[in-house]
Amino acid sequence: MELIELLLWAVGMALAGAVVFGLLGLVSGTDETATIAPLTLLVILLGVPPVGVFAFFMASIAAKHITHAIPTTLLGIPGDTLAAPLLRDAQMLRELGVPHIALRKAISGGVVAALIAVPLAVLFAMILTPFSGAISSVAPWLFLAAAVLIAVLSKGRWGALVALVPFVLIVVGLQGWATGVLGKGLSISFFLGIAIGPLIADLVLSASPTGRKLLKRDAPRTFELAADVRTWKGRTPNPFRVLDRGQLAGTASAAVVSSATFVFSPVAMTVLMGETFGGRIKNGYRRLTSMMAIKNGTTESTYIAETLIPLIAIGLPLSPMAAGPANPLFNAPPVYTIDADSGETNNLHNLLEPWQFLVFGLVAVVIALLITYPFAMTQAHRAASWIMRKVSHEAIIGAFAGLIAVICLYEGGIVALLVAVSIGLVGGLLNRMFQVHTGVQFMGYYVAALTVPAIGALFAG
Repeated sequence: MELIELLLWAVGMALAGAVVFGLLGLVSGTDETATIAPLTLLVILLGVPPVGVFAFFMASIAAKHITHAIPTTLLGIPGDTLAAPLLRDAQMLRELGVPHIALRKAISGGVVAALIAVPLAVLFAMILTPFSGAISSVAPWLFLAAAVLIAVLSKGRWGALVALVPFVLIVVGLQGWATGVLGKGLSISFFLGIAIGPLIADLVLSASPTGRKLLKRDAPRTFELAADVRTWKGRTPNPFRVLDRGQLAGTASAAVVSSATFVFSPVAMTVLMGETFGGRIKNGYRRLTSMMAIKNGTTESTYIAETLIPLIAIGLPLSPMAAGPANPLFNAPPVYTIDADSGETNNLHNLLEPWQFLVFGLVAVVIALLITYPFAMTQAHRAASWIMRKVSHEAIIGAFAGLIAVICLYEGGIVALLVAVSIGLVGGLLNRMFQVHTGVQFMGYYVAALTVPAIGALFAG
């Protein structure tokens, strides 16, 4: 493709991703894995060129982590999984009567960190690239090590590690059954089943008298929308001026550190960066506002770095982010594939040049920020009110469930759908009971696909 055509694809798909996920960020509880991943997979299967796919994804994560701050700060409910670490600081600022300040600090921190993270993540990926051959040759064992590390670092700790063993064996068994019936293995259906596991588990629990008691609520939840306060006239404030020098330095430093890592949980990094760069500030108000900027900035930088570093340097999903929401960029058969036997890849790692990751990544992120930052600054109160009064959460969940069912049927008919429901139920219960989050489960899938055959070959030899 000519450069102009590539740029048009990148701009068009970035606009689509920014608008869709800028709006979805307003809907509380819309988990990134269950929303970004299926739509990215759909974009890939529809035949969008690699540049368009990449731009769509980058704009999606950048936009969602700007607007997820709106319900978190104004309503006191997390916009998505990664907004949860912001909730305590946001609530304390609500009690002080300055939720509008919490929102402005959070989204300004997100803008600063996103712009820093893209070039730095590409730089760190290029440093790792000379070692990619050696890393790929031991890929099965790296996935095993990464699965163990991510499990132990999750909330479930050692319980998550123990629960990972039967989960891997269930994946192996279901894959063997699907291969026997269809004559081919499945991958997309496992991925989607894990993504919506918590939803499937809750639906099945609601059908059980005992499980229904766990889900029962005595009354509808009520939320108090903070007042709409605008303290400026004219243009939307510059995000670099919304933050004071100390907050700007703390946010930038956290973005640099978190852009250099790609194997740790984004939630854990968000908490760690907030405490490291903002927790020691003595003044209570300034500490809280700094934590909002630094933590929300880290949600952007971790997602960007944990996608770009393994994607550019290795081509294998060796991070919680790459194994979760970004997984379709690595493995989306039949378009993008990872060979289970050799570890060879045919995905964006092979199809895009490093300069394209840098240029089109920045284009996508800038487009997303240009759309969502002014919107969040000026329309947050109106948007939050409209979402809570007019938008049905059940309808959104139903739409994504329907999309997932269609994709599963496309891959392997009713067999693939049964596999998705089965692995989703098991994974959802592990998530609920043992805190085995979806990142751990995705790594478990790759252990079943790559490490288990390698272990079998080792013993056979």
